Amino acid sequence: MSQPAAQPAPPALPVTFRPTRTRAVLLSVGLAMFATITAVALMLERLSTGERISFVFTAVLLTSVLVLLSRPKVVADEAGVTVVNLTTTRRLEWAQILRVNLRPGDPWVFLDLSDGTSLPALGIQPGIAKAQAIGDARALRALAETRGTGRHDS
Repeated sequence: MSQPAAQPAPPALPVTFRPTRTRAVLLSVGLAMFATITAVALMLERLSTGERISFVFTAVLLTSVLVLLSRPKVVADEAGVTVVNLTTTRRLEWAQILRVNLRPGDPWVFLDLSDGTSLPALGIQPGIAKAQAIGDARALRALAETRGTGRHDS
């Protein structure tokens, strides 16, 4: 008799899920890019003050984009889940989450909600850390199943 694989025990709350490798790469590249562009602006002797400022402003702008891309996370606590995506933050109660999905080929986790919509949760993405993303998705699924109204049938 084969039994289905045991569900993992839910992690202790509060817990934050985020793509740490992707975040580290984005922030490291942003810092290196800012330092390089600023150094070039300061070393070029023919630049006026306004041109130097525009170099540094461009470095700040590009670094800000990378910081924005490193923002996504999913925070689970006793009351529910906070999904922080690139430009939006949404707070959900556990009962609102019916299912946590990370199918092969998905760029990130999708949360099926009780209002019939699906919310992307960019804080769990298999990009360069597939094993971590799968583990995080399973942990969030276990939390949603034990704390919410959603039940996993398979």
